[in-house]
Amino acid sequence: MQEFLYRFVDLFFSIYTIMVFIYILSSWIPNLRESAFGETLGKLVEPVLAPFRRLIPPLGMIDISPIFALIALKLAQSGAIALLNMIFGA
Repeated sequence: MQEFLYRFVDLFFSIYTIMVFIYILSSWIPNLRESAFGETLGKLVEPVLAPFRRLIPPLGMIDISPIFALIALKLAQSGAIALLNMIFGA
C-alpha cells in the first residue's frame, strides 16, 4: 500500500506538471486554447496558475508566473513525499 501511495503521488504531480507545460505551450499555437482540449486543460490548470499571475505581473508580453507555479508544484511534490515518509516511517 505504501509503495502505491508513493507512486501515485509522484505520478499525479508529474502528470500535472506536464499538463502545465502543455497549457503554456498551447498559447503559441493559434486557437488551441479555444478548442475543447484547451478549455478542459485550462479548467484544470488555471486554478494553480491564477494566484501566481496575481502576484507576479507579466513583463511586457512575457508571463513568468508559470515558472514559479512549476517550482511550487515541485516543492509540493517533495513535501508530499516527505509527509508520506513521516507517516510510514520509510
